Amino acid sequence: MSKFDLRNPIMCALDRDDPKDVRTLAEAIGSYVGALKVGPRTVLRAEKNFIRDLSEIAPVFLDFKFFDIPSTMESSVRAAFDLGATFVTVHALSGREALERLSKLEAELSQVRPFHILAVTVLTSVGADTLPDIFESSDIHKNVMGLAKLANESGINGLVCSPHEVESIKTAYSDMKIVTPGIRPEFSTSNDQKRITTPKEALRMGADGLVIGRPIIEAESPIGAIEEICAEINR
Repeated sequence: MSKFDLRNPIMCALDRDDPKDVRTLAEAIGSYVGALKVGPRTVLRAEKNFIRDLSEIAPVFLDFKFFDIPSTMESSVRAAFDLGATFVTVHALSGREALERLSKLEAELSQVRPFHILAVTVLTSVGADTLPDIFESSDIHKNVMGLAKLANESGINGLVCSPHEVESIKTAYSDMKIVTPGIRPEFSTSNDQKRITTPKEALRMGADGLVIGRPIIEAESPIGAIEEICAEINR
């Protein structure tokens, strides 16, 4: 069991355009993974009950990365919960007021059923040479740690960051639950991710959830890929 009380730490990113394809894939692999991650690419093309239907297969990770005024973020997160999501992402850059209000909302909703708000730090597709100028320096690690500190002080104990920052965050905030994208099994390629590592190494550093997409959904046998990842973790 992972610290999120999931079947396993694999959160499969179902990044496809056709909701019917996603549903078919979810039905095939749902019993093999910890959660099913979907985002606007699919959900905005889907019917109203799409997330609810997926949640009957496995916990749903709704990755919309909400970033707005506090009241709108609260309403959006509550809507995600009402639709059946177990995990939802927001941007840590939304600020202290928003994060503090979302922390209170998470506590309220968690009384009904398990629910986690994850604050996104710096995307794993960003490297030192592409970090936006608005950040105070080109040191990605420093910026991620600053956002982790803000989330922790605001009462949010779920974070999304690259594998490269996991160990430092866990050292500073041991109770923080960390989901990390940029996970590439030994048999796969990096694609457009820049700050990456293997599933086993990410877990060793303290990650609680592993976002893995293309190595699974583009495999000839998605179930076979999942089984290979689990074997790699357990070696």
